[in-house]
Amino acid sequence: QVRFVESGGGLVQPGGSLRLSCTVSGGVFSELFMLWYRQAPGQEREWVANINQDSTVRRYSDFVKDRFTISRDNTKNTIYLQMNSLKPEDTGVYYCQTPTATDWGQGTQVTVSS
Repeated sequence: QVRFVESGGGLVQPGGSLRLSCTVSGGVFSELFMLWYRQAPGQEREWVANINQDSTVRRYSDFVKDRFTISRDNTKNTIYLQMNSLKPEDTGVYYCQTPTATDWGQGTQVTVSS
């Protein structure tokens, strides 16, 4: 069973930056297609970005394009989300996931507020 541990969230002012990490266990990480999702208070979970196994393909939702960067380190079983120019509407719990997993991690809380 694949497991996820997200970290790196926190409170940041608008315009600031954060770098999220997600460490994966229980699978062959280098074979996993990975995604970031987020869930704002009272809203459905939504897709943020994804990255393929060798980092050659990265895609972003329109609301984070040009501000966020997804990356991975297959030697550390970890993916990252570099978030720049943060806005209050980026507030939420951020999760990583892979399509074959059935469970979610605990997520990491990101709060953008002055």
